[in-house]
Amino acid sequence: ACFCISAMPVLVGLAIAAVLWYGINRTRWGRSLRAATQDREMLTALGMNVSRIYATVFIIGSALAGIGGALAAPAISLKPGMDAEIIVECAPAAVFAEVAGPAIAQGRVLLPLSVGALLDHMDLVERARASGARIIVPTGALIGLDTVRAMAEGEISRVVLETRKPPGGLAGAPHLVENNIDISDLSEPLLVFQGSARAAARGFPANVNVAAALALAGIGPERTEVEVWADPGIERNIQSVTITSDSGEATMTMRNIPSADNPKTGRIVAQSVLATLRRLTATLTAGS
Repeated sequence: ACFCISAMPVLVGLAIAAVLWYGINRTRWGRSLRAATQDREMLTALGMNVSRIYATVFIIGSALAGIGGALAAPAISLKPGMDAEIIVECAPAAVFAEVAGPAIAQGRVLLPLSVGALLDHMDLVERARASGARIIVPTGALIGLDTVRAMAEGEISRVVLETRKPPGGLAGAPHLVENNIDISDLSEPLLVFQGSARAAARGFPANVNVAAALALAGIGPERTEVEVWADPGIERNIQSVTITSDSGEATMTMRNIPSADNPKTGRIVAQSVLATLRRLTATLTAGS
């Protein structure tokens, strides 16, 4: 069985090579092809459709590339992070594990943007410890995660995140669909969710990843409180964090410009990823 598997690409390759040799050296089309490579103008003057010959060669080449990939696939496992040292995960939350799992298994540095999905796959932390991988959560659309981490070195008694977004930035969220909450024609702000960061991440997987990032930096997803508002009177995504700790109190507000391509997230998220990547190799960094 092992011989058949390893020999198959070789046998198929030899068969294809034989067919190509015969086609190029023993057929009229092959003679036309060789003539086209030597004197295209003369062949055109003789009435031959040189463009069709070239198109046929392109099609054959594409087919051979596809066949080669199909033959190589069983022997070479294609996985995220085969050659990359750093994997930036920006897939839908539903397929988070399919991207993160292989990256962690191969000992890569993982920057997850679907941070809410990470809360349901915290086993990746232990797996990363075993494989030597690292999981680095970018700050994203929040401000002051370094302050949260510093306060967490002491005792934090309460963390509250208030998220306000234009209705279009929350449309289609599972929590709204499951609870039949209509935000399409609001005339005033509407509180659509109040609960833990874990519940918020599940109910708004594409909208409030900031809640998960805040929870991981502070007191965890169960104790971190989240309010989500649909506000027709604003054009920016507003994130307000209030923290009470034994080292002081902090109130931080960020008014993010929504992404033009995806209003569910802020423009600053991509910039946060770039800043995190630069920090990995920077000689001098500011902030914890």
